[in-house]
Amino acid sequence: MLTGKLKNYSRDRAREIIEGYGGRVTSSVSRSTDIVLAGEDAGSKLEKAVKLGIKTISEGQFEDMIAGQ
Repeated sequence: MLTGKLKNYSRDRAREIIEGYGGRVTSSVSRSTDIVLAGEDAGSKLEKAVKLGIKTISEGQFEDMIAGQ
């Protein structure tokens, strides 16, 4: 799941990368969401993820993850 504005990636490019690693990008947060990639100005979706205890990562952490693959 993506929320907020990413500095280095368009949403489409981030989606392509995630799907290229076998992930799935959804439009909403639910208990089945594994990770939320939160960019700048992330709002209610980030808040919901935090309330549900879902792991959230920054764009920098996302870049570290894909660089390590």
